[in-house]
Amino acid sequence: MAASSNVKPAFFSSLLLLFLINYGQSLSSHNLYLERQASILVSVRQSFESYDPSLDTWNLSNYLFLCSWIGIQCDYMNRSVVAVDISNSNISGTLSPAITDLRSLVNLSLQGNSFSDGLPREIHRLTRLQLLNISNNLFSGQLDWEFSQLKELQVLDGYNNNLNGTLPLGVTQLAKLKYLDFGGNYFQGTIPPSYGSMQQLNYLSLKGNDLRGSIPGELDLANCSLSGPVPPELGNLDKLDTLFLQTNELTGPIPPELGNLSSIKSLDLSNNALTGDIPKEFSGLRRLTLLNLFLNRLQGQIPPFIAELPELEVLKLWHNNFTGVIPAKLGENGRLTELDLSSNKLTGLVPKSLCLGKKLQILILRINFLFGPLPDDLGHCDTLWRVRLGQNYLTGSIPSGFLYLPKLSLMELQNNYLSEQVPQQTSKIQSKLEQMNLADNRLSGPLPASIGNFSNLQMLLLGGNQFTGKIPSQIGQLKNVLTLDISRNNLSGNIPSEIGDCPTLTYLDLSQNQLSGPIPVHITQIHILNYLNISWNHLNQSLPKEIGSMKSLTSADFSHNNFSGSIPEFGQYSFFNSTSFIGNPQLCGSYLNPCNDSSISPLQLHDQNSSRSQVHGKFKLLFALGLLVCSLAFAALAIIKARNIRRNSNSWKLTAFQKLGFGYEDILECIKENNIIGRGGAGTVYRGLMPTGEPVAVKKLLGISKGSSHDNGLSAEVQTLGQIRHRNIVRLLAFCSNKLSNLLVYEYMPNGSLGEVLHGKRGGFLKWDTRLKIAIEAAKGLCYLHHDCSPLIIHRDVKSNNILLNSDFEAHVADFGLAKFLRDTGTSECMSAIAGSYGYIAPGTNPLCL
Repeated sequence: MAASSNVKPAFFSSLLLLFLINYGQSLSSHNLYLERQASILVSVRQSFESYDPSLDTWNLSNYLFLCSWIGIQCDYMNRSVVAVDISNSNISGTLSPAITDLRSLVNLSLQGNSFSDGLPREIHRLTRLQLLNISNNLFSGQLDWEFSQLKELQVLDGYNNNLNGTLPLGVTQLAKLKYLDFGGNYFQGTIPPSYGSMQQLNYLSLKGNDLRGSIPGELDLANCSLSGPVPPELGNLDKLDTLFLQTNELTGPIPPELGNLSSIKSLDLSNNALTGDIPKEFSGLRRLTLLNLFLNRLQGQIPPFIAELPELEVLKLWHNNFTGVIPAKLGENGRLTELDLSSNKLTGLVPKSLCLGKKLQILILRINFLFGPLPDDLGHCDTLWRVRLGQNYLTGSIPSGFLYLPKLSLMELQNNYLSEQVPQQTSKIQSKLEQMNLADNRLSGPLPASIGNFSNLQMLLLGGNQFTGKIPSQIGQLKNVLTLDISRNNLSGNIPSEIGDCPTLTYLDLSQNQLSGPIPVHITQIHILNYLNISWNHLNQSLPKEIGSMKSLTSADFSHNNFSGSIPEFGQYSFFNSTSFIGNPQLCGSYLNPCNDSSISPLQLHDQNSSRSQVHGKFKLLFALGLLVCSLAFAALAIIKARNIRRNSNSWKLTAFQKLGFGYEDILECIKENNIIGRGGAGTVYRGLMPTGEPVAVKKLLGISKGSSHDNGLSAEVQTLGQIRHRNIVRLLAFCSNKLSNLLVYEYMPNGSLGEVLHGKRGGFLKWDTRLKIAIEAAKGLCYLHHDCSPLIIHRDVKSNNILLNSDFEAHVADFGLAKFLRDTGTSECMSAIAGSYGYIAPGTNPLCL
């Protein structure tokens, strides 16, 4: 028993020793494997020319913590690196082939950097790779990989690089590929037909390349530049449920054989050059829900059988040459949701059954010859949100409730013969109406007080009618209105001061009425008013001097009224045309006849006499000399201060967004008067030539954080903008700042802005195909900012002057993302919160005081 008990401790001790030896060997092997992977990543980082300091964690000295390095993810046992994500890390340089030694990689994301040159050809060694994202970089060359080895790849995103050559055929061998984006590159040639054989693919984008030829039949046939007639053989596809041939160059008549498509649900032949009429054989398309034939050259009547198609929901035949009447039974199937028959030659009445099923959302019949009254049922069509019936011959009154439908956002009834009063709102449902155009009709009576209930209204056009009475004070409740036109009516009384409570108003036209009284000073509270027309009324008294301080007001017309006194000669008054004041016999000033004693009020005369008695000629001379001395002293101090700032290297901070061959001293050398190439509300732009021979554009921002110890988020915003990479967006190279100034350094665009080219001497040489190309490229840049980049950026000041052109007239969007920081220190705090240019409100911008 004693011997046996001595054996057990010895046995367990041996087992423990054996376990410790094996564990030690396993731990040592694990550490060696971690160290090897760490050395690979360090080697990759060393190939970078610049990078975010956070990647300094990639250090061999802490290889044991490899799985906690920035951008690194390991498997569940923390043995192998399975993901490398260094997106948006401000990296420039090349990608080392050493990355392919990480054989366990599943995800590799490099997007949003400045990687250049070609990608490693050895990428096929990453046989476990499922996601490869190289988008928004500067990778170039051809993709001549051995794709057959990447059997697990599901996502390949190469968007927005400099890749060239022909589209790689190898991607068609990737059986698991679901997402493929080669957009925004320089691929040439045609699209291989085999690209249409990737049935597992959910997303394919090839936009923004230099591809030619037609789109293979295996892909979508819309927008393919197809020409010739529509093949009648398509009618043999009796099981086809969708046929999209829109936006091509198809000609000739619609083949009657298409009437054999008994299973068709959606048929779109729009935006071609088709002629003839709608085949009578279409009466057999009993399952058709969508019929789009707009933007063609079709003619004849709209066949009555169109209204009898039992499943029809969407009918769009606009911009053709259709004549005759709209089928009277249209809408009786109870399914109609969208109807657009505009820009034809249709006559007759608007059918009463259009909203019979209470599903109609869009009703567009503009630019036809329709006459008679509007159906009363339209006033109860609660599903309508877009109505355009302008430029017809409609008569009668506006149906009760029609203007106040709960989902309505657009209402156009202009250029008709509608009469009687505008109905009052009877329901208490809040209106969503954004645009209402009732101009050029025969509407009469007073404007309803319920007009103030349109809290979302942005455009109100009531001009050219027969409205009488006073402008209701409720007009001031339109807090979102941008354009207000009540001209060419018979309105009387005073201009209500409540109009000054419309803070977003940019366009106001009250001309050609019977208005009287003074201009309400409260109107000057509209800080972004750009256009004011109050001509041809009976307004009187003097012109308010406060209008001169309205910096946004660039166009005003006070003519043909009864204004008196002198015209103020400061501020915006000095910019108005002389014709803005004619037709006011008692008004005097430099634009009209010089003011004399008889044309000046007693109060003004007293002020002038008092001034003359106090200011003698010798004092004027002394005052002028004093001003001259002060000006010289101020200029000298400014020069000394500017030189001190330049010499003080500690006061400037340079933030580079890619590898630069110059420093802040080179940037400051650009800030000279003879280098100015542009001025604007954002600041002054200088052209400079760096020591490397690279031309740059330097923008000195105005009104941002002057004299402040902090920048209110500007640096963080610029940091985000500096990481944006897109072919059609001006690249921000660097940001140079101190407590007094902020300088943005951009790539230089030799052809300047689109605005300069269009309106300058070279505008006539800008061909239409070039203009279209510029428009498309600018749209691509804006689309990226608004939808694709992270975080999303709203431009807020889109205009031709902010579209810049390189040496090949390729468009690049500029001046984005900074609108909220541009402040005019000469205006009120509310004005400082308004983005963009005076008189212009970019889409999606709500310029309210914050």
